[in-house]
Amino acid sequence: MPTLEETYDIVVVGAGHAGCEAALAAARLGLNTIIFTISVDSIALMPCNPNIGGSSKGHLVREIDALGGEMGKNIDKTFIQSKMLNESKGPAVHSLRAQADKQEYTKEMRRTLENTDHLTIRQAEVTELIVEEGKIRGVKTYSNAVYYCKAVVLATGTYLRARCIYGDVSNETGPNGLQAASYLTASLEQHGIEMYRFKTGTPARVDKRSIDFDKLEEQKGDERIVPFSFSTDPETVQKEQASCWLTYTNEETHKVIRDNLSRSPLFSGVIEGTGPRYCPSIEDKVVKFADKDRHHVFIEPEGLYTNEMYLGGMSSSLPEDVQVAMYRTVKGLENVKIVRNAYAIEYDCINPRQLKPTLEFQVIEGLYSGGQFNGSSGYEEAAAQGLIAGINAAQKVLGGEQLILDRSQAYIGVLIDDLVTKENHEPYRMMTSRAEYRLLLRQDNADLRLSEIGYKIGLVTEAQYENVKKKEKEIEEEIKRLTRTTVGANHEVQTLLATYGSTPLKTGTTLAELIRRPELSYEALEEIDKDRKPLSQAVIEQVNINIKYEGYIKRQLKQVEQFKKLEGKKLSPEFDYDKVDNLRKEARQKLKLYKPLSIGQASRISGVSPADISVLLIYLEQLRREERI
Repeated sequence: MPTLEETYDIVVVGAGHAGCEAALAAARLGLNTIIFTISVDSIALMPCNPNIGGSSKGHLVREIDALGGEMGKNIDKTFIQSKMLNESKGPAVHSLRAQADKQEYTKEMRRTLENTDHLTIRQAEVTELIVEEGKIRGVKTYSNAVYYCKAVVLATGTYLRARCIYGDVSNETGPNGLQAASYLTASLEQHGIEMYRFKTGTPARVDKRSIDFDKLEEQKGDERIVPFSFSTDPETVQKEQASCWLTYTNEETHKVIRDNLSRSPLFSGVIEGTGPRYCPSIEDKVVKFADKDRHHVFIEPEGLYTNEMYLGGMSSSLPEDVQVAMYRTVKGLENVKIVRNAYAIEYDCINPRQLKPTLEFQVIEGLYSGGQFNGSSGYEEAAAQGLIAGINAAQKVLGGEQLILDRSQAYIGVLIDDLVTKENHEPYRMMTSRAEYRLLLRQDNADLRLSEIGYKIGLVTEAQYENVKKKEKEIEEEIKRLTRTTVGANHEVQTLLATYGSTPLKTGTTLAELIRRPELSYEALEEIDKDRKPLSQAVIEQVNINIKYEGYIKRQLKQVEQFKKLEGKKLSPEFDYDKVDNLRKEARQKLKLYKPLSIGQASRISGVSPADISVLLIYLEQLRREERI
């Protein structure tokens, strides 16, 4: 029987947040790319929370944007509320979060894909990989159509053998009742890829008209909206915003949950997959944090087109009747009506230790992967991996250098390094605490850190890159000026200091020294800074941060120097660890399993101790000496 056969440069499997970024990156680099999806209507679907960004995740979105990705641009076009989180804390943990209009977000991303040159969208289920002599050659669909290619990016999200569960109801479907992908797992296992079974969940969606908002705490957006994308004009995103709302569970809620734990598939053993520790269901929270008398419930609009509201913080897989009883104990939700039940979803994903830091599989050349398929959670983590996988798949085809961001360069580097070097037995979630150099890796300076990389790859335009270089120059020149400009202990200066409750001067000082005072800032000194030139808010922000945190920044830069030394000591994937005497058995096994590319990466592998690293360093030095002789 004749079958359809087509040839592309790159095949992307899955059109969620990872797949979209991967396909756009490859196509924008001029490669003939096809993206497969179970349903064209589910492109960039947001099956869980209706927001982009948040603590640490906002950093990822800014980095995606700085490298030439799409997520930040897309949310800037489709948000309905925007808020900068953690503003009372230091700049290292400031994170932007925007509520999305879910339908508009999906429509806008689909529009972008449909109008990108070299990119074809195809609705079909990919069921098999075609691998010859350890290299990817193409994929086969359910209809037996064959698509030959030079590289493949797998971004299957939560669709592989997906199962949605609440109470004793179990549906073999993907998120939001969409068709599951039932066949690809077998092909992956056939090619020696180790699979995990993970679980995540989502809360109920409820009818806005059944909520008593008078009993809730209103959560408004910021007065001055900051865009996600560095290319978005801030003036174009100032608009009227929708409100979110806050309420709390209570002891009655917890009693309903405790009384019905025997009916929870999470505790009865029906759910086999491992769930995310840092995003537990409400029944998990009630059991694990029994001392807490309440938990936050964030009520968020799904969009301007609908009355559906998302009950953030109350993810659940309890039976339908228990869900109704539980939600109705919450203040403001006494008469709530459920539109969509909460559910848990189980799905197949890979053990990410099988990947190189480029997100290419160690055992199959040209096969890359990104997103929840790699054992992570979250839209932002998915998009970040998808972008890197798409870039590297394209570089593979073009014969270019593979992109690896290290832990000192980006949160994306931390994310991928953690996935490929650490034991991950649950869905991985990005957090600011995971980044050792977070004072350097702020969301506000992502463009300064990464735009040059995006430009060299070809995803950042020359005009965008020139703007970044101009910004960099303005920051540098302004810091120099402030460091050199002195003011005396005159009446005008003392009056200004008194206004801010700042200690009066006894002698002259520089403007930079005044900015270092906690109660003062660049903006506060406007009256006494006579030579100031007009600067953008983005430049002023960088000037403030760099002056105020100069000592801490210098300290972290020294730490990065030490880190780079270990990263610079390269290891071959074929390195023979059996020849290294005094290396512990566990370390030897782990090093052979993970095949680290550097001493730095080796030092972060679970089960490899500092003593093992010392042994490795001594061995490498001996090899170098022998080579010299």
